[in-house]
Parts: sequence; structure tokens; C-alpha cells
Amino acid sequence: MMTAPTLPEVEQLARQSGEILRAGYKNEHQIDYKGVIDLVTEIDHQSEEFLIRTIAEQYPGHSILAEESGATDGYDDHRWFIDPLDGTVNYAHGIPIFSVSIAYARAGQLILGVVYDPMRDECFSAELGKGALLNGSPIRVSEANDLQRSLLVTGFPYDMWDLPVNNLVYFGHFARCTQGVRRLGSAAIDLCYVACGRFDGYWELSLQPWDLAAGGLIAREAGARVTNIRGEEDFMASPPSILASTPGIHAAMKKEIDTLKNAQ
Repeated sequence: MMTAPTLPEVEQLARQSGEILRAGYKNEHQIDYKGVIDLVTEIDHQSEEFLIRTIAEQYPGHSILAEESGATDGYDDHRWFIDPLDGTVNYAHGIPIFSVSIAYARAGQLILGVVYDPMRDECFSAELGKGALLNGSPIRVSEANDLQRSLLVTGFPYDMWDLPVNNLVYFGHFARCTQGVRRLGSAAIDLCYVACGRFDGYWELSLQPWDLAAGGLIAREAGARVTNIRGEEDFMASPPSILASTPGIHAAMKKEIDTLKNAQ
């Protein structure tokens, strides 16, 4: 029988990886380009190498899907989703908004999720059916139920220069019918900020599984309604997208997105 991790064990992994990010933060970075605006630094690689090595040692046979190195073969019934540095562009420019994101799924179902912000020492975590935590204390979504009075957050795909549907229209629309829309540059942090009530809703049209696995579980366990853009409960379904909000505005956000989509 294969060993499954506990939530404290995943939290420890995230904190250890976060130490790598914090230690390298003020250094001059070696920057490579995966795309025109898609960066990767040597710290991304160091953090990911640590996580993959440690998971392989402590949980042999588990499969891993990580941003930089892709898939590590193993049993798919035990799968990890890793973003070793979510917010690389921020990191490379010295903007202190980034995180480590780690999720564990068993038999295709997300069980554990941890997002650690090393600059604020904020560790968001959740276990399926047991609620969400921030540094060990329970968190809940806001009680917002009026879209016009809500504060939203979103992000843009790295290939937005080439995509005809690149979220700019949605951004402009929501900016005019809410209290405002923010763009922080870390999908994992965006989802966690919805989870703890700092934002009322978050949407993004194009993501990767490692971007949203941990944060999606944390937001859902904090009481958010979390679906993909199409309104389906499986937000990990391909192609991954996300619509996460307090339950009171989810339907309104979905209606606005559908209206804009149909108009294009």
C-alpha cells in the first residue's frame, strides 16, 4: 500500500520550498524565456528540483506534474501538482507577490492543497472536506452578493499577444461593473485571496493544472463556488480555466462572461 501525505507534511514541503524562493529573492537572476513574456529563473528550477526529489524520496511511486519539468512517471492514483514559483515575472522584477503551490490528488480527486507566500509568511492550506486554513486558523469567503459592490481579480495568459480571446475585453467589462479588478500575477494567490475574503471573485480563461489545483481546493473548502469558465464543477478538466467566487456573485459573474463570449 502506497503512503499518502498528510496536510502538515505538504505544508512543510511548501515552507521549505518557500525558503529557497526567499533566499534567492534579492539576487541577480539567470532568466530564460519559454515564450515572449513567459519567464523562468534558476530559482524556479531549484525549488522544483527540491520538491521533486523530496516527494520521490518520501512518497516513492507517486506521479508528479510540475511546471518546469512536466510529468514524472508514477502511479496516477497518487498524483502531485507542483508550481515551484507561481509569479515568476513578479519575482524576476523584484515584486514580492509570488508563491509555492502544491496539491495532492488520490484516484483523480484533489485531497490536499497548500499555497505558501514566503514574503508574508502566509500558508494557505486545505484538506478535502475539512475546511481551509491560513497559518492554522480557519478562513471563509466573503459574504458579497452584489456584483457591483464586489472586488475581483484576474490574470492573463502568457500567449495573450497571439490570442484573439485574451481576457482584455472581460477585464474592461468587469472593471466597469464592479468596485474594481486587480491583477496580482499569481493565480494561486488570487484563489487564496478569494478563500479568505480579500477578493470576492476570480476568473481566468486559460491556465495549467499546476496553476489552480491547490488554490482551487483551498477556495472551495473555504466556501467558494469553484467551477471552470463553462460552469462545470471539474475545474481541472481540459482546457483548464477557473471561475471562483463567493456563492452570492458566481451566477452573476457567469452570466456576464457568457454574454461577452456570445458577443464575440
